[in-house]
Amino acid sequence: MTGYYCPGCGATRLVHALTHGDAGTAFGFNPLLFLLLPVFAYMYLRWTYLASRGLPMRSLLFRPVIAYGFVGVLAVYWIVRNLPFGHALAP
Repeated sequence: MTGYYCPGCGATRLVHALTHGDAGTAFGFNPLLFLLLPVFAYMYLRWTYLASRGLPMRSLLFRPVIAYGFVGVLAVYWIVRNLPFGHALAP
């Protein structure tokens, strides 16, 4: 609607490319999400394991400094992605 790329733009195409075995194209659609997929997979598997045993989810990744750092990386990625030279990072 605005013509700017959000940090999540290309996520659906990334998943589609990965399901078809094209990792290079997937990386091109959203490099940040591509690099974070192993972290998200680990967190999901850990949550599933702990929940199956009735334990609360705890992780160092939930500490405020890491959460704020992630938000900062996301903001920088959003800005760089929309700079004229940053369109190489856009879908």
